[in-house]
Parts: sequence; C-alpha cells; structure tokens
Amino acid sequence: MLAMLRRKRVNRSWAGDIFLFLILAAVGYFMAMPLVFVISNAFKPINEILKFPPDFFVHHPTLTNFSDLYHLLAGSWVPFTRYIFNTFFIAILGTALHVLIASLAAYPLAKRRFPGRGALFGIVVLSLMFSATVTQITNYMTMSWLGFLDTHLAVIVPAIGSSLGLYLMKQFMEQIPDSLLEAAQIDGCSELRIFWSVVMPVVKPAWLTLIIFSFQGLWGAGGAAGSMYIYSEQLKTIDYALGQILAGGIIRTGPSMAATLLLLTVPILIFVLSQSSVIQTMSTSGMKD
Repeated sequence: MLAMLRRKRVNRSWAGDIFLFLILAAVGYFMAMPLVFVISNAFKPINEILKFPPDFFVHHPTLTNFSDLYHLLAGSWVPFTRYIFNTFFIAILGTALHVLIASLAAYPLAKRRFPGRGALFGIVVLSLMFSATVTQITNYMTMSWLGFLDTHLAVIVPAIGSSLGLYLMKQFMEQIPDSLLEAAQIDGCSELRIFWSVVMPVVKPAWLTLIIFSFQGLWGAGGAAGSMYIYSEQLKTIDYALGQILAGGIIRTGPSMAATLLLLTVPILIFVLSQSSVIQTMSTSGMKD
C-alpha cells in the first residue's frame, strides 16, 4: 500500500501542477471577462459608457444607472412587481414540469423494453436538430389551436416538451444497473416507488443540470415570447418590459446596462447554488454491477 502511494506521489510534479494551474487560470480569466465587463458597465457614468475605445473597468463608479432605471420602471402603468412575478412564475413552473415529465418519459425508454422503443428515441434524437427558431410557426399554430395564446401556458407548454431534457435523462438512466431495480422489485416496490426513491436520487446530477439549462432558457425566453405569444401588458415578463422601456435612444444606455446586470443575476445565482451539488453528485454517484 505504501509503495502504491509513493508511486502516485512520484507521478505528480510541482512543475506539472503549476502548469495545469496556469492553464486553468487563463481559461477562467477569459470566461469571466464578459461577466466582469457587464458588472463594470452597470456602474459606469454615461461618459465612460460612450467612451471610445471603451475602458474595461469603471473609473468613477456611480449608482445613477440603477436610480434612473427605477424611475423609468416606476412610470409604467403595470407595476414592476407584476413583471417580476410573471418571469418567476414561467421559469419556475416550466422548469419543474419539464424536469418531471422528461424524467417520467425517460425512465421507460431507458429501462423497459416495448415495441417501438427505438423508433421513439430516434424521433427524440432527430428533434434535437431543430432550433427554437425553426419551430416558432408550428408552436404558434399549436398554441392557437389549444387556446393558449396570450397566456403564460403559451411559453410554458413548449418548454415542457423540449426533447433535450428527455435525451439527457434517458442517457443518465441507462447507466443505472438493472440489478438495482430488480432488487427494489423483489422488495415489493411499485414502478412509481422505484422511479421516485431509487432512480431519481441516482440521476441527481442529470436533473440538477437540467434545472440549470431549463431555468436559464425560460428566464431569457420572455422577450421573444412576449412579442409572439403574449399580448397583454400585465402578462409580460421582465426582460420584455425592460426592452420596451429602455428603447428610448442613447440617453437610456446607462439604465440599459443596469438592467442587463439585474437580468443576469438570477440565472448566475441559480448556477452557483447548483454547481456544488452537481460536482458532488457527479463524483459520488458512480455505480457498477
């Protein structure tokens, strides 16, 4: 045992560790630059924002952009809290239903044998080729036929049927040993109990990752959805409302920068809170027959 530990230590060198650290630091620096630039712009006065060439960091930070944004939103005839509620309602409900339905559909595709199983999964994989832009007209016609136009369901229902979640959950569930499910059946567990108490805890990395992608997608989908599906002002989301309020020319560049930072805050917070859980479960949930 001691010989194995010594062998492992010999294989690690300080030079290699330093080189790896420098590479990761450089990659992390370039990945963080856009976020740092957005934060810096939110606190710049208008003369620094319009400066060319622009400065990366703010020299004279100010909260004027946020106060101007507040006054602009206060002048709207729909309360700003209504826009916030609409955004959170769509993002949270759409994400929860998408994760639940995708998981329920992925379980039989991954662990049960039935006629047409391969063809169904082939359709799911094929649907990944089409972007949301390609399916906009079809979605609009479907939502109109269902009577969901000018409601939040017009945004939530297409998000629930996204094939990415089904594909991701199915691929993870296929890694679960069949012996684990057979043991649960011998213990008298029903299919629903096996799914909820055995399968879902094992694939926790998958649905945590899916929550991040689904929430971020729905959080930023309000602008396009607000112009296509939702017409009533009291049903629109925060990013659509901010886009309309801030479309007032160059004088509103400062509030626009502040609004961009506020819109990024929630998705980043969701990612930061979920990242540790994803990494932890990725490293501790490996199973073998």
